[in-house]
Parts: sequence; C-alpha cells; structure tokens
Amino acid sequence: MSTRDFLVEIGTEELPPKALPDLEAAFREGLVGGLAAAGLAHADVGSFAAPRRLAVLVRALAEHQPEQEIKRRGPPVGAAFDASGNPTRAASAFADSCGATLGELTRVREGKGEFLYYSGRKAGADTAGLLPGIVRDSLDRLPIPKRMRWGAGEAQFVRPVHWIVLLFGAETLPATLLDVKAGNATRGHRFHAPAPIALAAPVEYAEALAARGKVIASFAARREKIRIGVEAKAMEVGGRAIMSEALLDEVTALVEWPVPVAGRFEARFLELPREVLISTLQDHQRYFAVEDDSGKLLTAFITVSNIESRDPAAVRAGNERVVRPRLSDAAFFWQQDRRAPLAARLAGLDTVTFQAKLGSLGAKAARNVTISETISRVAGWNVSETRRSAALAKCDLLTAMVGEFPELQGIMGAYYAAADGEPAAVAQAIREHYLPRGAGDALPETEPGTAVALADRLDTLAGIFAIGQKPTGTKDPFGLRRAAIGVLRILIEKRIDLDLRPLIDVAVSLQPVKNATAADEVHDYIMERLRAYYLEQPGGRYTTEMIDAVLATAPRSPLDFGARLAALAGFLSRPEAASLAAANKRIANILRKAEGFSPAAVAPATLREPAERQLHGALAGLRDSVQAALAKRDYVGALTALAGLRGDVDAFFDGVMVNDPDESLRRNRLSLLAELRGLFSGVADLSKLPG
Repeated sequence: MSTRDFLVEIGTEELPPKALPDLEAAFREGLVGGLAAAGLAHADVGSFAAPRRLAVLVRALAEHQPEQEIKRRGPPVGAAFDASGNPTRAASAFADSCGATLGELTRVREGKGEFLYYSGRKAGADTAGLLPGIVRDSLDRLPIPKRMRWGAGEAQFVRPVHWIVLLFGAETLPATLLDVKAGNATRGHRFHAPAPIALAAPVEYAEALAARGKVIASFAARREKIRIGVEAKAMEVGGRAIMSEALLDEVTALVEWPVPVAGRFEARFLELPREVLISTLQDHQRYFAVEDDSGKLLTAFITVSNIESRDPAAVRAGNERVVRPRLSDAAFFWQQDRRAPLAARLAGLDTVTFQAKLGSLGAKAARNVTISETISRVAGWNVSETRRSAALAKCDLLTAMVGEFPELQGIMGAYYAAADGEPAAVAQAIREHYLPRGAGDALPETEPGTAVALADRLDTLAGIFAIGQKPTGTKDPFGLRRAAIGVLRILIEKRIDLDLRPLIDVAVSLQPVKNATAADEVHDYIMERLRAYYLEQPGGRYTTEMIDAVLATAPRSPLDFGARLAALAGFLSRPEAASLAAANKRIANILRKAEGFSPAAVAPATLREPAERQLHGALAGLRDSVQAALAKRDYVGALTALAGLRGDVDAFFDGVMVNDPDESLRRNRLSLLAELRGLFSGVADLSKLPG
C-alpha cells in the first residue's frame, strides 16, 4: 500500500490563549475520526498549536481507500415491479443508488417479505480528493462557542484566517477552506520572519518553522522550553519561580518564540499580602513571581517575551514600568480598605443582589449564619465563632481590592479580619469557606470554616432549586454540581458524619421563595452526585451497580454511604458473593410478583421442609449479631456474617417451592425470604448487582 505524509495548517490571527489546548486536541481528534470514518489507514498523528496556527501532521497516510464491500437491502419486490413484472421507479432508483444495473440486483427473503438486494464491491476513492472534506468537517466541529466573520466573505471561525496549508506528500491539494485558497507555504514569526515559508514535504513543518520562521510550533515543546527558561532566570536572581500549570499553559499559548526575561520591582511592595503580589504579577501581567528557599517572595519576576530583542535591557525596563503602576494600585487598595473594619461593610451587603428572586448578599449571609449555626450545634463545634465567621464571610466582596482582584475573595477577608483583631479561627474560616474551589482543591481545616463552607453551598443549592433553576443537561450557570461535590468532599474526606436531610430542610425553609418539592430535589441531587464522586475514584474499585445497590437503601449521610459502599466492595471479592447476589435478585423478583403479600413474623410451626427450617434457624442465630453490627455501622461485619448463609440459601431454593398452592405455606415462605432480604438490605440491595 502506497502512503504519503499529510499536513494541514490553519493560519490565523492570535487565537484565544485559554482555548488553544482544547482547539488543538479537538482538531487532531476530529481529523483522526474523519480518516477512520473514511477507512484511511495511517501511522502516527502529531498536532501543533501556537498563537497564530493550528496544525496536524499525519504520517504514512494511505493514498487510496480500500475496496469497499457493499450490501444493501432495497424495496419490497411487490413495490419494485408492477403487475406485468416490469420494474418500477422504486427499483430503478435503488439500482442507481447502488451504481448497479437492474440485472445485477438479486432478491432476498427476510421475515415474511421478499426484497431487492445488492451485493458488490466498490473501488476506494483517492485520498487526495477526500482530505479537503475531512478537514472541513473537522473545522466545523471545533468547540468554538461564538464564531466570527471577517472581511466581505461568509467564512466563520474563532479568529480571521490568513493562510492554509494542505500538503499531501509533495502535492498541494487544490481546495478552498474558510474562504482561503490552500497552498504549501506557512508563515513564520510576525516580526522576526513574516515572509512565507514554502514547504517541500509535510515532515519539514516543525523544523522549517523553528529554523527559518522563529516559531516553535509544538505546544508541548514550547511549554517545556518556557518552563526550563523561567526556572533558569529565577535561579539567576537567587530564587525559584512560582509556576502554576495554568499560567504556564497560558503563557505558552501567547508566545511563538519564548524568551524569558527577569525584572525587578520596589521592595516596599513586599509589604502587600503574598497573594496580592502573586495575583498582580500572575493574573494581571502573566508574570512568574519568584520566592526564596524559605518561601519568601523576592523583588523579582520573570516574564516571557515573544521577541528576541537586540536590547534585552530595554525589554526588562519596559516590563518593570508596566508592573509598577499595577503594584501601586494594589498598595492603594490595601491601605484604603483597612481604613474601615471588615464588619463595617455588613450593612452594605444588603445593597448587592445575590439573585433577583433570592434577595441580597446580606440576606444570603443571614441564611448562612443560621445554617452554619445548625451545623455547628449538631457537630458539637464552637457556635459563636461559626456565627461570626458566617456573618463576615462575604464582606470582602465590597472591598476595593476584591473589586479589582475577584480571585482574592475570602483571602482578603481573612487578612482584613486579622487586621481588625477578629479571632484567628474567624479569619481563617473566612478564607476557607470558599474551599474546595474545584476538583483536587484543598478542604477547609477549621471547624467554623467547614461549617460556613457547607452552609454557603447548601443555601445556594436550596435557593436555586426553590426558584426552579436546577441544572439541565450541560448547563449549570450557578455551579450547583461543583457545590454538591464540594459538600460531599468535605463530609466524606473529613469524615464528618452529618445527616444532610435535616440541614437541607433548614436551608430550604429559609428561602424567600417557597417550593414544596425543593428539599427532596436538593437531597436527591446531592446523593446522586455520589455516583460521579465514587466512579472517579482511582483504581476503578466501584461500579454503577454497586452505587445503585447502596443508594437503594437511602443511607442517612454521605459518610454512611461510603462505609456501606466500601463494605460491599469487600464483600464482592468473597466466593459467596455471586451466589448470594443472584439469590437476592431472585428473592426481589419473587416478592415483587407476590400480589397482596405483606411480610409477617415467620411461624416456625408452618415450616415443613428441612431446608426452610435450616434457613430459619440460621437466620435466627445471626439476627441479633447482624443487627448489632448494623447499629454500629459495622457493615463489613454484617456482610461477613451473612456470607455464611450461602449454603442454607442455596439449599432452600433447591429444595423448597416458595409459591406452594397452600396459602399459609406460601405466605410463611415469603415472610422468611423477606426477613432474609431485610438483613442484607441493612447494608445494600444486592438485587441491584449483576448476576
């Protein structure tokens, strides 16, 4: 099979930096999917993404589709021929669609009917003719929320397109995509190498851009070069770079030819809180802050220029001039905010709308106070510290610093509370109540912080469900999924045994909009999030069926749910598990079909068969110990004890007819099975498991 390498490059205006990695991955995956759908074999596929380009390189792509076998069923014979046996329009149309003559069609009998049928082989198409359409489809499927137009054309893309490369081996494919005629010439760096760079072969792409164009096309290679360069510059100034993955990705998406540059700022700015300095440098300027080995910030930063300047000192001085007013603004906000205590902003919360139907931030803060107090009382925590923390938690939203740096909410509140002489636990709780902000984020450490974090999320969930704006599909504008997962992570990972339902009832009762079903909906929503939480745990220990088996028992708390699930996972590794799960499924079916049956105490005198007497005796011997284990939430112990019933259960089903014609025997045996099922259901509903 003859093959050629294939290169496609889309040259654009500067692409959105935060979207660049996703666009690269989607373009590559879309192209690979299109090649697979066309049956085109290939070797490795590489992708490239830089501020002004997306590209994919496919190695050893087949020059032709393989021969295709076609099997198609056509219209019924009765519709294909008229009364005289002449072919109808339906027959002719089917033959034409298959690229065949009427004589090449056969008949096949399926079911009660007879149909026209075509079986044949079709030569594969040339890859060169297929590639423009595959590329076009891949571009159409890119995750672009809002496409833009440019010039007088009708093309739409994430940014205006200036050039396109479609190179199949040495052949430039004749095609027009996004109103741009494809060629074999890429473009280098906007300033260093603006002239077109002709490519003789796809495999030259990355090397030609680096050598002649001052562009590192590979996102991964460029990212690693930036990381190494920033670390080296930080060492030169006597420290180490504070390098978040998100910032590294964003900087990588902003430059084509990275050149790290070290700069300095005035020592007086070190008086600012650490987070303020880092946020100013990182989030506003895309600079890397620098700290010493002890974690103390230095008066240095590292920026990554997109130009290899002849005068690096001028580049450094320019960046220093830019950052100085930013830091001066932050210093002004810091001084200005501290002129009044944090608590002085409590009244101002009433003037800021949280949600139109749910009232102001002040109203939300008041609800948070009540909910967090309830949590603290139930958990046995310090109520007064919790109350104060909840009252002040949202006050920093009215400060100038948070107005300029929204990402510092909670953090600045903690600093201002500490400066006001608030208890250390209160200041820490204000910082912590936003935790966790996302997957993998830290959890609150203090008791007041934990209580307010739970209360804030429960209030939001209760309020949004009360006004009927629960998430639908992928739309979750209020972040309710994140809020629910946050509640679960706090309770499970901190091992806090709280029954959620009473807390949800309190949260719903405080909402200004009354909704009779909101509490049920919120509880079900949070418990359903347990599915995602446990399915995402490393190791793949838990399955959907296991989670359903535990959910069916309506555990009273997320921590209780986790204990049941862990016990069930351990039980399923035992040799008795499969048989007992199958027996539970059988029992559930029997009981479900037993019309008019209500469980009653088993009558020993009515037990006739040795197997049912044996099972009843075994249950009687285990009942107290199993129930005691369940009362202590020793689910492992309960299931271990019940596993010993396997032989008796198997013997029962082998030797006893449950649905005996004698009603008294039948009802007694059903009650025996109901008792057995009830003991197992103290941990999980085993009938939900496969088998």
